[in-house]
Amino acid sequence: MSDLNTLQITESVVGECCADFTVDYCLLKQDKFYLAYYNAEHCLTVASRAPQEDHWQISHPQGEWLPDAQRFMHQTEYDSHNYLTLAMDQQGYLHLSGNMHKDKLVYFRSAAPGDIHQLVQHPMTGQREESATYPLFFTDAQGELLFRYRDGESGNGDDIYNRWNSSSSSWQRLLEQPLLSGNGLRNAYARLPVAGPDGHWHMIWMWRDTPHCETNHSLSYARSPDLLNWTRHDGQPLTLPITLESGDLIDGAAPGEGLINMSQNLGFDSKGKVVVTYHRYDAAGNSQAWIARPDEEHWQIRPLSQWHFRWDFKGMGSIPAEVIISEARMIDGELSVSFQREDGSAGRWRIDESDLSVIATEEQPIAALPADYYTCRQDLHPQAEVQLIPELYRQPPMHFLRWEALPIQRDTASGLALKAGTLTVLSLVQNDNKE
Repeated sequence: MSDLNTLQITESVVGECCADFTVDYCLLKQDKFYLAYYNAEHCLTVASRAPQEDHWQISHPQGEWLPDAQRFMHQTEYDSHNYLTLAMDQQGYLHLSGNMHKDKLVYFRSAAPGDIHQLVQHPMTGQREESATYPLFFTDAQGELLFRYRDGESGNGDDIYNRWNSSSSSWQRLLEQPLLSGNGLRNAYARLPVAGPDGHWHMIWMWRDTPHCETNHSLSYARSPDLLNWTRHDGQPLTLPITLESGDLIDGAAPGEGLINMSQNLGFDSKGKVVVTYHRYDAAGNSQAWIARPDEEHWQIRPLSQWHFRWDFKGMGSIPAEVIISEARMIDGELSVSFQREDGSAGRWRIDESDLSVIATEEQPIAALPADYYTCRQDLHPQAEVQLIPELYRQPPMHFLRWEALPIQRDTASGLALKAGTLTVLSLVQNDNKE
């Protein structure tokens, strides 16, 4: 991200959004701005605007009735799992998914390129789409659209991958079987595969035995040249679906030992070697950040932090992150990992690449925007917090969604009456004026 002092920030008001619970909206910047959110009535809303325009076009896609949930597909409740995500294929058609937590797959596609007023509900393949969660779009090396979701539930689920076929305008299975399978006994919490500088895809995940977050365990890894054939870090082939027994184990932390699916990331060192960062407890039971990298036979693991507190997470439902650990990345010629904690402390570790030891810990604010953008303006409620979401698929992001809402409430209604929030798009413009 550029120096905040050299940036101009413009702000465009989109409209009202729900503020009585927190769930992630999404922003896609292509030929236009496209965004998906929930309005004050908790209804799915899509907006678009050309960069040179001031007025936002607004659409309300309509989905089918869901008997089990007793609501329509385009209505949401108070579940923070029900985030929204957008993508555009190579022909310019919009794809929208989200608003599901063990629900029928919610998927809309535009009938014309870039047309938010013609978003039509569809199935994808029509199979294993009755209990879907965690939808994510990404693209392969050829730019073709891919889609990942979980079929099942926390503690019992499989990761399914679909591929968009542009020639037939239809979704097909990328793989004949799940990529990750809990075999009815557990489920994987995986990051999307990441394209590495070595020409391979790299993926990390942990397993969970029950819906309770403290039952995460066994941080694992796999790599692939083509998203079809997968191996361990040493090149040993993996038979699909990958299971607990067959995956490449990075850290065998057991349930209750501090692995959490919100704090696991994959990056690369200066030689293009994969580096994994994550949270777990140390021998004394304190929360710590860790870094791991494979050598020929095993994973080298070192602690990054020397903290004296414990993020003691337990139970079901969405929980706020008390520790955020970034992926490892090269900054000014050094391997670095950033961190943020609930107590407000933040900074980065400068790391010796030869042995992954910490050269220095630099305490400094980690912020994408100036401090006043993180301060509430609406006076919605004393508990309300600023929500800031970067645009999809672009690093570093130059556009953000901003609104104010109550914090995560474990997927239950707060019982508080709040007026609507105000959703805005923030755009960063490099200021080249020199004094």
